[in-house]
Amino acid sequence: MMHPWHDRHPRMDTKPDHRTFPWPHPSGAAEWLGYLCVLPLVLGLAAVGLLSDSATRELAQRITVAWGATLLAFTGAVHWGLALAGRLPWSAQRIAGALAPAVIGTAAVVVAGQRGLALLVVGFGGFWLYEHRVVGAALPEDYLNLRRQLSMAICLVLALTMFVSDGAGLT
Repeated sequence: MMHPWHDRHPRMDTKPDHRTFPWPHPSGAAEWLGYLCVLPLVLGLAAVGLLSDSATRELAQRITVAWGATLLAFTGAVHWGLALAGRLPWSAQRIAGALAPAVIGTAAVVVAGQRGLALLVVGFGGFWLYEHRVVGAALPEDYLNLRRQLSMAICLVLALTMFVSDGAGLT
């Protein structure tokens, strides 16, 4: 018996209609995991604001920037995965949109400190606009609602961390 991936002449539609795929509703566990991903940012904010040692506060700030950059890259990776799975059509704009969060996250880690935190806030806000204004019609409403809530929470915590960092004497 020949498996589909061994078939020399697969019958694959090269232009699938992306609107006909049913989107599953996110599970409660998936939503909770999304919110739990914000917890390290909250812990970083608390550490920057409450720890007394300057070197430890700086380390907490760097960890917060790194975790924020990881979350930002992850948001782009979701779009990359959806395009690979055939859920979203490929285009130059889609590829750039999927890769931009990783580039911005990397830049935030490189510039570090308050500037890195600010760049992450801009990155999350910009990606939220991209998702809702450019590709929103191709994405399920449940996903967009969750992403909006997570983006707002992440931007708020990162911005607060930036302000607390300033008060703690961190650059």
